Amino acid sequence: MQLSDFDYDLPEDLIAVRPVRPRSAARLLVAQGSELTDAHVGDLPDWLCRGDRLVLNDTRVIPARLSGVRRRAGAEGLTEARIEVTLLQPRADGSWSALVKPLKKLREGEVVTFSDQLSAALIAKEDGQGVMEFNLTGDDFDAALADAGAMPLPPYIAARRAADAADAEDYQTVWARHAGAVAAPTASLHFDAPLLDALRARGVAFTHVTLHVGAGTFLPVKVEDVTTHKMHAEWGEVTAEAAAEIAATKASGGRVIPVGTTALRLIESAARGTGAIAPWQGETDIFIYPGFEFHVTDALMTNFHLPKSTLMMLVSALMGQDRVRQIYAHAVDRRYRFFSYGDASLLIPR
Repeated sequence: MQLSDFDYDLPEDLIAVRPVRPRSAARLLVAQGSELTDAHVGDLPDWLCRGDRLVLNDTRVIPARLSGVRRRAGAEGLTEARIEVTLLQPRADGSWSALVKPLKKLREGEVVTFSDQLSAALIAKEDGQGVMEFNLTGDDFDAALADAGAMPLPPYIAARRAADAADAEDYQTVWARHAGAVAAPTASLHFDAPLLDALRARGVAFTHVTLHVGAGTFLPVKVEDVTTHKMHAEWGEVTAEAAAEIAATKASGGRVIPVGTTALRLIESAARGTGAIAPWQGETDIFIYPGFEFHVTDALMTNFHLPKSTLMMLVSALMGQDRVRQIYAHAVDRRYRFFSYGDASLLIPR
């Protein structure tokens, strides 16, 4: 299974840099059986049935991108350097792993000041990353980070424009609850209150799970034999209540439909041991590619993914590689918008 098997040609102008408004006005490509139907996210209730269950990732994206100043006293007086820090994940001791640019301009023990309230010291350098210890913790840290930080937009958007005030709302789901992600579960960005109400009226149920999406989701696959790729790990939790709800839907014949690949990876991680959904908490590095046996997932709502990415491999595992090629060729031909702020698909396997 070669990396080139998951490639496709994408015109650059189809990469979305802003979401549509309202959220549910985004387009929705429905792949069911041999049919492809062009719809809108607001039409989702028409494609679901009473007794179906949507699984929603309730992680909350933190404003993880920080810009600060390092000041250093030397023979020539006080010198300053601009330092950019992107938080990656918290560590057990309360420090943070982070991308630091330029890392070579920061020595261990030196402090970067981000605002009057927030600063951090570099306490270690590991594998080209920094380990940062902040001056604040808990609610004080969250408040200062909210003031000083910016949303960590994906690289393919950040290369085209800087994050701004609109992203603080646009890059967050309406049900975001547990802070810890540095990337959004982007299929969930299409949902708004009217759509949720319409789904409830249809008899569709909801279950919340938590997977803190890490920056590793944007890392390229660098091996040609994709089965040798090592996945990054992300922390997640399926509570006892969530597992019971999902199990009840399976038992009653309803469909379990994760919204986004993050929710899918988490519920399949929770069923890895026995094949049945169970409460689960920890770090998952589950890698889903063709040949994977799905235990919980009956269908998937997801955005359109980068060529040669692990997420292309995941949707190919669910739908089949030839079918995914057809879906993506249709999406390109009909000029769907791609990636995090782009349009969505509803993938229902044969």
